[in-house]
Amino acid sequence: MPIIQVQVLEGRSDEQLKDLVAGITKTAVETLEVKPEQVRVIVQPIPHKYWGVAGITKESD
Repeated sequence: MPIIQVQVLEGRSDEQLKDLVAGITKTAVETLEVKPEQVRVIVQPIPHKYWGVAGITKESD
């Protein structure tokens, strides 16, 4: 059973997250040759203040 964890910056819509889960599941089914009901996807939204790039948080953008 594949368990796939994805971290994204918060602010995505529920619809975008649903589409992301569906797309990841579809790819896992095709590439790993498993059934959709075997795939687990965990989406973890991260606040901008906790996401840093090049020493600067995304909150600063």
